[in-house]
Amino acid sequence: MNQLIHSQSPYLLQHAHNPVEWYPWGTEALEKSRRENKPIIVSIGYSACHWCHVMEKESFEDEATADIMNAHFVCIKIDREERPDLDNIYMDAIQTMGLNGGWPLNVFLMPDQKPFYGGTYFPNKQWKELLQNIANAYQNHYDQLAESAEGFGRSLGRSELEKYGISPEKADLSKEELEAAVQKLEAQFDREWGGLNRKPKFPMPAIWSFLLDYALLKNDQSLLDHVFFTLKKIGMGGIYDHLRGGFARYSVDGEWFAPHFEKMLYDNGQLMELFAKAYQVSREDFFKEKVMETIHWLESEMLQEEGGFYAAQDADSEGVEGKFYTWTYDELEAIAGENLVWLKKLYNLKYQGNWEEGVNILFQTKVYQELAAAEGLSESAYLIRLYKLKAKLLEVRNKRIYPGLDDKVLSGWNGLMISGLVQAYLATGEEKAKKLALNNGQFLLVNMFKDGVLYRSYKNGKAYTPAFLEDYASVIRAFIALYQLDFETKWILKAKELLDLVLVQFYDESDGFFFFNNPKAEKLIANKKELFDNVIPASNSIMARNLQDLGLYFYNDHYLEIAEKMLGAMKKLIITEPGFLCNWASLYLSSLVPKAEVAILGKDAKQKAKALQGQYLPNYVLSVTADVGENIPLLEFKTADSDGNALIYVCFNKACQKPVTTVDEALAQFPTLA
Repeated sequence: MNQLIHSQSPYLLQHAHNPVEWYPWGTEALEKSRRENKPIIVSIGYSACHWCHVMEKESFEDEATADIMNAHFVCIKIDREERPDLDNIYMDAIQTMGLNGGWPLNVFLMPDQKPFYGGTYFPNKQWKELLQNIANAYQNHYDQLAESAEGFGRSLGRSELEKYGISPEKADLSKEELEAAVQKLEAQFDREWGGLNRKPKFPMPAIWSFLLDYALLKNDQSLLDHVFFTLKKIGMGGIYDHLRGGFARYSVDGEWFAPHFEKMLYDNGQLMELFAKAYQVSREDFFKEKVMETIHWLESEMLQEEGGFYAAQDADSEGVEGKFYTWTYDELEAIAGENLVWLKKLYNLKYQGNWEEGVNILFQTKVYQELAAAEGLSESAYLIRLYKLKAKLLEVRNKRIYPGLDDKVLSGWNGLMISGLVQAYLATGEEKAKKLALNNGQFLLVNMFKDGVLYRSYKNGKAYTPAFLEDYASVIRAFIALYQLDFETKWILKAKELLDLVLVQFYDESDGFFFFNNPKAEKLIANKKELFDNVIPASNSIMARNLQDLGLYFYNDHYLEIAEKMLGAMKKLIITEPGFLCNWASLYLSSLVPKAEVAILGKDAKQKAKALQGQYLPNYVLSVTADVGENIPLLEFKTADSDGNALIYVCFNKACQKPVTTVDEALAQFPTLA
């Protein structure tokens, strides 16, 4: 056993019995490096990472390799999901070196934590040669390595605003500017397979969420059709688990066919929210099917006994990527019998396999309606038959050895899933979604928010690692969403409390953005700011949207001013590089088209709110109470009618339209982009 044996992280514990003398990140390892004058190997990965497992098996379990590492280096293992701040720093370092990033991430540091070389996956022979060469260079060319590390250290210390030429500007917004950004995205559309024209293909929910809202506000049916087309292709693809529900992280091809089979909570929370919105707008049952099945997956495989959600499922089982999810033709024939005739048309199954090693990935390319018509069946009859057979297949699959489970709970990722569940409930009325969301919110409050500090990780009854901006931002967003679910004031007040903590601990008044890590909590070689939206939107863009929403709920001009300054600074980048700034583009959209402040007060207020929320509408905040004495600022100084029945107030910038009694009348007061 090495020093990782005391860790909570499943990823670190996987390495606890390696012959490598691994340490977790901390003062013990850093001081050992300085005391013994040895360079540091920082190796970063996560439990669901396929190539991390490969490198462990080839190199970190190999005695000869471990001997070299132990003799010449201090070796530190990091779970990127527990310490995204360190991952951000050293991923940035690798890219500064002109190398491609990815995981496993292996970086060589001087004892002062400054990096001088690194890379991702190395085959064992190459890794051993690299170790010997670096050990030799450290012994005989120390000054050159130190000089190189100084240079990379300076580069890491540069502010993101300086690096990308970002400067404070007034947020002068225009329809034409935003339309130009949308046109840049449209030029990258994959018209055959949906999504953007890239390989590999990541779902990137922030892109399609922005475009959905833009299309609705602009009444652009063509753009709306491409969003729906993309979501259908994702939901039909091998990236979706057709038997249990849930989405894999990405497909290695351009057709959503062969996934990297790991399932991450953060993807599924965002995609559930997006598919729920698509169902609300289109009323197409296909979108509802994906939402409902993913709720079932969440409840069956990702729910921790106290109400938290686990972080991820591995790509591998029994050491083989995708083994749990794929099928030989003979296996399917034994279960499906004569039904295989139509099942193979649905999922493109082949006797010799449609993927590698003679196995099949379930991959749908034709819509149910077309397949049903070919069988002479109604769509509903076809689906009844399909669901019965899927249940049989799932029963057999459940007897297989499951992929590894990363059973830690991450507050920010749980926040993203809460937002997805709330939208799922608003779209479908599924009580299970509501219950899971509320229980999860309560879990976060009770277990992960202690003594005025939000924690990132939880396992075995213990919260640990103070939260990062990503966590605060996503949990604040989740609590705003929970307020939309039951209109309990505690959620919106807790969201404000967390936001005020973030302003004290993470805000950099010198440039108007937020640090990813709390600079007051731990001294690192760089304090980074996350600006670009990726598979998870940038923590700064989520915070900016939180500030806008809570600024409207609480009539807090300070919040609104910070959000507006952040948008002004990012505006040029949003227009020039929208593909990596779509959550910022959503903020641009909700600032360009005035965001409606909707308050409903009176004895049937919640029923009217439910009618309003049943259809998806971008660009409004909603506050509801049956009790006119309720006192969050958005509800103050507004009344029910003379009989106590609910009135709906639609307001903009603290000025209200004429109060109305019906949802249709209220909707007529909402602005559009058209």
